[in-house]
Amino acid sequence: MAGAALLVLAVAGAQPAHAHQPVVLTAADTTPARGPLLVDGTVSFAVYANVRSGTSRGFRVGLRQGDRLEIQLLIPDQPPANRLPASQLPVVRVTAPDGTQQRLPITERTPFFEPYSGTEYLYLARLTAPASRGIYRVVVTGASPTETPVVIGVGYREVPGEVR
Repeated sequence: MAGAALLVLAVAGAQPAHAHQPVVLTAADTTPARGPLLVDGTVSFAVYANVRSGTSRGFRVGLRQGDRLEIQLLIPDQPPANRLPASQLPVVRVTAPDGTQQRLPITERTPFFEPYSGTEYLYLARLTAPASRGIYRVVVTGASPTETPVVIGVGYREVPGEVR
């Protein structure tokens, strides 16, 4: 499984990818500096990870002044993930290029059907804000003792993107 995830990252990093591009974070991606860079954060990416209490996964997002920062946190709408109490849901923190940090507040459990994979998800948090020029750092941290799969949606434009 880890080998397949590394292969996805290697292929994604070697060439431009397609709209709604999947990016898989592995155990090696413990911080944004160790994780991939989504070169243009306006492109629609689906960043997949598994986290549990005490583990984090990170990646970076490049944006220009005047772009729109869009980040969403989703979990599968199936047990055990959809039965987790609020205190055990994953936490996403976004650090702007100027160093300011923001935690995405979990304010919803809105169903979402993802047609590309045929998977039902729950939106937990969404962030939309004007972007500053530079690199945003994103970290998702687990809070449950059991492994929780998460998807972090980034961007809004369904065009090819680049992952490094």
